[in-house]
Amino acid sequence: MPITQATYSDAAELVALVNSAYRGESSQQGWTSESHLLDGVRIDEPTMSEYLQARDTTILKYVNDEGRIIACIYLQVFSNKKLYLGMLTVSPKLQAGGIGRQLLHEADALAIELGCKTIFMTVISTRLELIGWYKRRGYVDTGKREPFHDTKRFGIPRTEEPIELMVLEKNIA
Repeated sequence: MPITQATYSDAAELVALVNSAYRGESSQQGWTSESHLLDGVRIDEPTMSEYLQARDTTILKYVNDEGRIIACIYLQVFSNKKLYLGMLTVSPKLQAGGIGRQLLHEADALAIELGCKTIFMTVISTRLELIGWYKRRGYVDTGKREPFHDTKRFGIPRTEEPIELMVLEKNIA
């Protein structure tokens, strides 16, 4: 199976993948780019390394036939038995080919394995196409909104208007 848990040694390759899919010119080859909204990097190597060592966090990677990481997903268990899903990334040239759906399926399976009843995420509220994609996969808008935070870690807004995050949730039964 091409989906396995990422390890500390995968940090640099994961950082390159995530940044290529979310920021810069290469990200515009796919449909999940945030480069029109945010400058800077999406993630740096120290942050990724921290995630890979955290006890409550799992990063799944999708590896192609050549052994290269072409997709990943960040999953963090919270004490209320909710699983946070973030940083779903597919290489820009391979988007819309079903890899993201496979990673979401693995996230569901992990949630069940860990006894989590809910998976939640935050998505920039103006990313209507992406929100629609998640809704078609069972996620619903909770009505909760959060301000975009920690701009040094996740990017620098390109506009003076505040960026708002929509909280989406999916019940796992």
